[in-house]
Amino acid sequence: MKQRFYIDTSVWGGIFDKEFEQETTLLFDMAKMESIECLYSDITESELAKAPEKIWLFFETFPNKQKVEITPEVLKLAETYVNENVVGNTSFDDCVHIATATIHRADLLVSWNFKHIVNVYRIRGYNAINMKLGYPILNIHSPKEIVSYGN
Repeated sequence: MKQRFYIDTSVWGGIFDKEFEQETTLLFDMAKMESIECLYSDITESELAKAPEKIWLFFETFPNKQKVEITPEVLKLAETYVNENVVGNTSFDDCVHIATATIHRADLLVSWNFKHIVNVYRIRGYNAINMKLGYPILNIHSPKEIVSYGN
């Protein structure tokens, strides 16, 4: 069974960022070879609509991606992350990404956002709430941690 990776907005933009380009390309190559399934949501689309056109076009034309819904349950879980002070109110959109991946049972959330998402203290906070509410633990990593370099 193919692993389902929720790909947040930062990764879609990473394809055109010198610092993140190599690992991001390897990740998307995995998806093109259908080794993984790329999940995204409405919030990804709305954030990418504000990005430079080349990023939007890459996202729009990328094959093998599946849209998952932002439901009332997702929004409630995202609010809980903020209310429990895992992150502040200004990071609500980041919480929506986390909650969407959690509710839709993604195997992994992939992000380049080290401040609010791929951060050991934040991950512990998100997962403590997930466990308390009966949701599964969400694995959160940067592309650098999951791609194969062919070694």
